Amino acid sequence: MEEQVILVDQNDNPRGLMPKMEAHEKAELHRAFSVFIFNDQKELMLQQRAKHKYHSPLLWTNTCCSHQRAGESNIEAGKRRLQEEMGFTTEIKEVFSFIYKAPFDNGLTEHELDHVMVGHYNGDPIINREEVEDFRWMTLDAVKNDIRTNPHLYTAWFKIIFEKSFEKLKNA
Repeated sequence: MEEQVILVDQNDNPRGLMPKMEAHEKAELHRAFSVFIFNDQKELMLQQRAKHKYHSPLLWTNTCCSHQRAGESNIEAGKRRLQEEMGFTTEIKEVFSFIYKAPFDNGLTEHELDHVMVGHYNGDPIINREEVEDFRWMTLDAVKNDIRTNPHLYTAWFKIIFEKSFEKLKNA
């Protein structure tokens, strides 16, 4: 069965469930999350999306992201996906949320109310090759400069989060 996403209104009130692909085809607003993991040197763990992903393959992005399941809290969802994609768990906390809309070349559109969470971890991940091609650690300033120089190497949502929330992430 195809994964379902939680449709929401502008205030994050649930409106029902919809298959993930259909929600992206119809650009329906749905709940999502993005996890940012930092180490003790204040570097961010980035992941490069797997080459066979249906959108944004091989682009760099935050540590992990996905969609909450029905009945799952934001924190539970973030920890679940961190384990599934990066092979570890750690404590995370939600720091803010925002709505964005980003159309892709393949006709799909991300229209998400994104809950941004942060945590700390000092080890290397054990990446799931079905989800992740590679990882690296970078300071936020280095990421900001690289996005400015090479925006085509990063996912749409990651660039939006960075533009809107650089200071919030820096102080997280």
